[in-house]
Amino acid sequence: MYLHKSITETLTALSVTGCLLLTGCGGYEFAYLYEDLPFSMAEVHRPQIPDREVCITDFGAAGDGVTLNTDAFRQAVEALSEAGGGHLVVPEGVWLTGPITLKDNIDLHVTPDAVIRFSPERDLYPIVETVFEGLDTRRCISPVNAVGARNISITGGGTLDGSGDAWRQVKKSKMAPSQWKELLASGGFTNAKGDVWYPDSSSFRGSIVSDAFNVPQGMETDEDWESVKTYLRPVMIGLRECENVLLEDVLFQNSPCWNIHPLMCRNVIINNITVRNPWYSQNGDGLDIDSCEDVLVLNSSFDVGDDAICIKSGKDEDGRRRARPCRNLIVDNCTVFHGHGGFVVGSEMSGGVENISVTGCRFLGTDVGLRFKSCRGRGGIVSDIYISDIIMMDIPTEPLLFDLHYGGKSALEAAAEDGGTEFDIEYVPADETTPEFRDIHIRDIVCSGAARAMYFNGIPEKNISNIIVEDCLIASDKGADIRYSDGVVLRNVDIRHSEGERFTVANCRNVVVEGCGEPSVFQYNNENVTVKR
Repeated sequence: MYLHKSITETLTALSVTGCLLLTGCGGYEFAYLYEDLPFSMAEVHRPQIPDREVCITDFGAAGDGVTLNTDAFRQAVEALSEAGGGHLVVPEGVWLTGPITLKDNIDLHVTPDAVIRFSPERDLYPIVETVFEGLDTRRCISPVNAVGARNISITGGGTLDGSGDAWRQVKKSKMAPSQWKELLASGGFTNAKGDVWYPDSSSFRGSIVSDAFNVPQGMETDEDWESVKTYLRPVMIGLRECENVLLEDVLFQNSPCWNIHPLMCRNVIINNITVRNPWYSQNGDGLDIDSCEDVLVLNSSFDVGDDAICIKSGKDEDGRRRARPCRNLIVDNCTVFHGHGGFVVGSEMSGGVENISVTGCRFLGTDVGLRFKSCRGRGGIVSDIYISDIIMMDIPTEPLLFDLHYGGKSALEAAAEDGGTEFDIEYVPADETTPEFRDIHIRDIVCSGAARAMYFNGIPEKNISNIIVEDCLIASDKGADIRYSDGVVLRNVDIRHSEGERFTVANCRNVVVEGCGEPSVFQYNNENVTVKR
């Protein structure tokens, strides 16, 4: 036991100094991820952090969970920055603080027995300009934030807690009766129907003036924004236009809103992290990779209240104007225990998404497994996505979902409202606001237990196109439902269903169903559908 601990501490120490364990031996530690990668992508390397460290206690901080250490963290970051960078070590304890702003060449090293708990006091978090839900807007500053920083990291094995329960509104339908009773007793108030709890009046007012995607409308003055401040609950880790970023060996939990949001960042490694939010947490996303390039997401687990691993690139006119695609991303060996989707693209994808590889992941009880979502008005092209070797179980909707009619609801909520009997959709002429999903390759998927094997819900003016699904085994209540799609190939897809037809194909062109046993296919208004044993 003692020998094992010594080895672990030695490896941790090497990590703290920024030493590349394998590079020193002449190799690239992530080379295995690039073997047979179906697109060209630059090697992503760790940030280079100077071999210098300070301890947060050197600046008068106390890890008693009561003392507010905001000034100590600010002074420590400034001292390291003036010295050229290094490691800010947070030792054992509970360290209460306001926001921490990272600067160039700094590693926030949270040791295994340390918890950084962000204070719920609203006055500590000024409202700043940012991007949220794909739109240029304002939110409260993130508990950990950086803008334009190079060579930054959060490491060490400890925990960051966002005190999110003090910020979030909560739906009664998502809580047990005893939880709801306890929440009401804590303060705050509910809406007129008594089915949504708000922590204070500014949160309630924000919900009234916001659109379906949680962005306040008609805000003309600073006073207007301040009047809805609690509603502007922050993303816990907000990194904008940063380069050479590492998040490793840390637990991120209980965020007020999304947990981790790298925005327009480049050369990012996210390795061996755990992300947790209560399953009832509104907008409790795990990881939102937004208009970033050259990203690795590895060996991590997510248990959250909304989408788990989500790819974005801006929404509608703001996203198209920004024109920053999310591209060159590898996701490998990740587990999602709960979330609206395991791996998700959209719905904010107006800047485009391309060159994504997802391999060796497990989705255990997520609402959807692989979720692609958008709607008219977005624009943008999603292409060249490669997904393989995914294990799923207990998926209450579909393991594979393309929905170009997304309206802000979870897949479970949408499924409850959609009878699914109307096949025809009104044609609208395509223009720059028409989203496009094409050239997506999915293979070696196993799903044990789903409501429906797959659902492609496209649009007539720009069909979902060139989607190849092969070598899959899906046990579900209902079969596959493919609509407004062109060039879909389902090859060696074994669907073991108990209700209706194995395949429904409606308003599609150039569909091939091959090697799928004795497929029963219901067809409606198609062109060139080929069924082969």
